[in-house]
Amino acid sequence: MVGQRKWNRRMAVVVFLLPALALLLAFQLVPMISSVIISFTDWDMLGKWTNLHFIGWDNYAKVFGDEKSLTSLRNVVVFLVGYMPSITLLGMLFAVLLNRGIIGIKMYRAAVFVPVITSWVAVSIVWRWLLNGQSGLLNYLLSMIGIDGPVWLQDDHWALVAIIAVTIWKDIGFVSIILLAGLQDISDDYYEAADLDGASAWSKLWRVTVPMLSPTLFFVVTISLINSFQLFDQVLIMTNGGPAGATSTIVEQVYKNAFQFNKMGFAAAQSWVLFLIIFTVTMVMQGLQRRWVVYER
Repeated sequence: MVGQRKWNRRMAVVVFLLPALALLLAFQLVPMISSVIISFTDWDMLGKWTNLHFIGWDNYAKVFGDEKSLTSLRNVVVFLVGYMPSITLLGMLFAVLLNRGIIGIKMYRAAVFVPVITSWVAVSIVWRWLLNGQSGLLNYLLSMIGIDGPVWLQDDHWALVAIIAVTIWKDIGFVSIILLAGLQDISDDYYEAADLDGASAWSKLWRVTVPMLSPTLFFVVTISLINSFQLFDQVLIMTNGGPAGATSTIVEQVYKNAFQFNKMGFAAAQSWVLFLIIFTVTMVMQGLQRRWVVYER
């Protein structure tokens, strides 16, 4: 009887998990395996699966030999250099400000988080109007103080800067709220002990707040890093990768090669190269966390 009950329990578990496993297989595992196969072919989405022409590693070699691919990778690196330090420092600043016990603080926290839950499509369309070189509100405000603003999204020197600024504006609420939660999780006992030792505000920041906040900082940096490599929505809507490829990204190139130029094999290879880059960077971050992340015991 005991064996029968265990068997029935296992069967019940299988029955309940089967729908989820079937969906995972159909919409995750099968597409992933198919994309690996496609990346070794020159399939253009027009021919049948039975007529796949395998070309070996040619698509992967082309990823690192194609000028547009290299430009898109370089743009992502430039984006990271401008975005990561800014979002981290500003997120810390906002978190500290939102941690103050002032009247209406909950309203301020909600206001900061509103852009996070707003669709990238809506945000991009609004900012495309604000950054319009001829009739945009930003250039109008700059003209009121005697500054002749650039044609932001049509200037190859300013377009990526504009993309970085808009992305920071939208993501700052997410980073701030996560860091705010980390700040509020730090026990007051540490600060009381630091006060008894005569520590200054600067010492408490670097010897108490930053170490105790390091796990949250690590999470924020890792998530922001992964999301940065997948930069796409705002680029497609605001600049479409232009001008002259100045804002082109690897995901934007994958989209265009797959669905506009019918180079599905090449697009699949680009996506797997991107996956390997993200995986490598994440593993490096996991290794580095042992050197600077402090977990409370």
